[in-house]
Amino acid sequence: MHNRSNVLLTLGVLFTIGGATRFLPDALAFAEQAPATGANAAATPSVPKAAPAPQPAAASSGNLTQVCFSSESASLLEEDQWLFESEREEIRKQQLELQTWENQLQQQTAELKVLQETLEARWQEMQVSSDKDIDHLARMYSAMKPDQAAQIFNQMDPGFAAGFLRLMASDQAGLILANMESEKAYLVSVKLATMNDDVRNMALAAN
Repeated sequence: MHNRSNVLLTLGVLFTIGGATRFLPDALAFAEQAPATGANAAATPSVPKAAPAPQPAAASSGNLTQVCFSSESASLLEEDQWLFESEREEIRKQQLELQTWENQLQQQTAELKVLQETLEARWQEMQVSSDKDIDHLARMYSAMKPDQAAQIFNQMDPGFAAGFLRLMASDQAGLILANMESEKAYLVSVKLATMNDDVRNMALAAN
């Protein structure tokens, strides 16, 4: 009985050793492959997937064909651009010249206006001074004796003499006319009569 139990125990040990020996090569092979696979995976970097190359579109190719200019077209375009810039610069110069002329014209107009006002003021002064001189001469001739004044009036232009007589009192003017030469006195009388024709005609037209 004791011998039989030893035999069974020996057979179990042998069976266990045999099974272990059977599976041991596969386990060792798997253990060797696992580190190598991990090392290869670590040594080999991950390569990103390349993006797909863009496919040229037919429409874009047509646009590029339209945009591309020949050297002759580019030269003509550049020449047109230069002509445009030249004309614009010429127009700008003409506008500046016109503005300058306008400013000069305005300045000259202002100067002429000032000159005209100065001349008119001067003419008024001269007219007042002339009227004063004529009034002074008329009073002086009135103070003279009629025959002496008549001799001076005989030498005057009829219109000029009529102007002096018109400023005198009627009785004094009549005495001078009576002492003047008859022909000269007649001409002076006609001038006196026609001096205010325009005023009388306006008055008749109004009536």
